[in-house]
Amino acid sequence: MALILLTICLSETVPDAEGKPHALFAGLQIGGDGAARLEHIGFFGFMFQSLLMVQIVLLSILGVAERYRTNKFLIYMVSALAFMLLIGWQMFSAHLEYLSSNETGYFLGFPNATAWATYGTWLSAIPLVLIYSLGFRKFIYTKEDEKKFNELLAEKASRQE
Repeated sequence: MALILLTICLSETVPDAEGKPHALFAGLQIGGDGAARLEHIGFFGFMFQSLLMVQIVLLSILGVAERYRTNKFLIYMVSALAFMLLIGWQMFSAHLEYLSSNETGYFLGFPNATAWATYGTWLSAIPLVLIYSLGFRKFIYTKEDEKKFNELLAEKASRQE
């Protein structure tokens, strides 16, 4: 991820990449040529986003005790990652499609790429939330864990008396 950021920082800049003043509305910036802005860094931006999703899933896996990282759990996590990457790809490819054709479809009031960003970003987190919520007693804090924890509390309380 650091290499990707370095590559983005060192890549060739394009005119008006930071925007330029809007002709009608003071204080508003317009973006300029979107295809030119993505020409050198678009793929790297997508790769950075993808690696961030991979990192989120890997850190989530690390947050589960090793004894509970079963094949079933790992399949759930890989499936969640695939779903997240699919949504990221849909967002990126819808934007590229708009840039190449200068036409876009709309979904629930937004251009396709924006709809993927708006609805897809939170939607892509749902599988991880479901894995955590529905699998809490199986993968995170089992009845055995709770029993051991209560025993530790009881032991501590008996030592303090």
